Amino acid sequence: MLTKKEVLESINSLPSKFEAEDAIEKIVLIEKIRVGLAQSEAGKVVSMEDAKKRLKKWLR
Repeated sequence: MLTKKEVLESINSLPSKFEAEDAIEKIVLIEKIRVGLAQSEAGKVVSMEDAKKRLKKWLR
């Protein structure tokens, strides 16, 4: 979950004029990064070798 501080910092980093979509995309990106880091810390990761094996199935 994001904090108000993080959201305000991301909005403050935008130019003075911006599309609402830009702000939303930035906030969603921050949340996705946060989730990914939490998954990594919890050990929910895949080795490079396993990732390559999985990709081979998709890239046939």
